[in-house]
Amino acid sequence: MPLVPTGELVTRAAAARAAVAAFNVITLEHIEAVIAGAESAGSPVVLQVSENAVKFRYGRLLPLARAAVTAAERAAVPVGLHLDHVQSDDLLRQAPDAGFGSVMYDAARLPYADNLAATRAAADWAHAQGLWIEAELGQIGGKDGRPPLDAHAPGARTDPDRARDFVASTGVDALAVAVGSAHAMTSRTAVLDHALLTRLSAALSVPLVLHGSSGVPDEGLVEAVGNGIAKVNVGTALNAAMTGAIRDFLAARPEAVDSRAYLGVGREAMAGEVRRIIGVLPRTGG
Repeated sequence: MPLVPTGELVTRAAAARAAVAAFNVITLEHIEAVIAGAESAGSPVVLQVSENAVKFRYGRLLPLARAAVTAAERAAVPVGLHLDHVQSDDLLRQAPDAGFGSVMYDAARLPYADNLAATRAAADWAHAQGLWIEAELGQIGGKDGRPPLDAHAPGARTDPDRARDFVASTGVDALAVAVGSAHAMTSRTAVLDHALLTRLSAALSVPLVLHGSSGVPDEGLVEAVGNGIAKVNVGTALNAAMTGAIRDFLAARPEAVDSRAYLGVGREAMAGEVRRIIGVLPRTGG
């Protein structure tokens, strides 16, 4: 079926107090696994390509984006395509022609005033191109190969009053909030601040996004959706599933050299994790 705009999937989920799962993809196997898992669950899904993934692919966006578009168009469930954690304005401007319906513009590393100004400019440009745009406020951390920061440190959390001003001033369509999760967590031990999340949901009229969801226990994800999260981003959990399955396969078969064998095992493990995570989330269905 045709690609479905991410904004449409997230808006529908937010209205139903549900969430759409968004998975970061790096290889063709990731793309195929996410779609297979979503089809098995009978659920819409979002494929996300991050700026770091583009850097890994020699800085070229189109090869992975074209693969994602082609796979999505042949999926049996609605699929959105999202360009994630964009810091480069040059990469941002490649999004429409590459088939993306949405972007996450990440200026959260900047001081508040600079984040606001940069995001406002990005949102103006994105909207003129018909793109739905997500931004981030607060310090989720754990990107660019650095250890996850202390998500409980003073000043790391998203302030509701500042978030209200940020959304009104930038015109973004969704906001990723810092409520206790962190990127790149390999243990599911993140403790979310649900009271803060409830306050953020009450303060804002746009859907809220949870980054670093791989580190959040199932019950935490369910509660987060009930408290206003409408898009749940997952990346590390897929990589852990793939790596673990490949490691076990090669340990048991040291003579193996055909990459299709171990990549196939890794792909199946990721598809299973996609299906499991989607099954945990309150969702709207197809």
